[in-house]
Amino acid sequence: MSAHPIIDGPSVDSPDASLYHHRWLVVDEAARFVGVSQAPTLPDLGLSLAHGCLVLKAPGMLRLDVVLDVIEDDASVRMQAQFDDQSLDVIDEGELVAAWFSNYLGTPCRLVKVHPDQAPPDRAPLGHAS
Repeated sequence: MSAHPIIDGPSVDSPDASLYHHRWLVVDEAARFVGVSQAPTLPDLGLSLAHGCLVLKAPGMLRLDVVLDVIEDDASVRMQAQFDDQSLDVIDEGELVAAWFSNYLGTPCRLVKVHPDQAPPDRAPLGHAS
């Protein structure tokens, strides 16, 4: 089955892909969604699911593995992110991941995961295709 783990990112074909559809999004420094209109290379990422990780590859970048199912109980990494008119409870994936995405996309940003207690957005953001 095919799914888009990162909103506006590439699709992934995997038996477990649907479990991770729209679970991550890239946000700016104000925690607002950054989509393909602001980051046109986002869909060009090499993305796969392997060994319990979301595996990211990009030209000129080291491979990055983000653990899929970590339940983070540290309140310091929880935040609210804005996705169109929706506020989402999310978990920040950390400084290393933020640095990787900021370098790849050429703008300060962070990768956040929709908290497991909240349903991910069931659609692409306004004006975007899923």
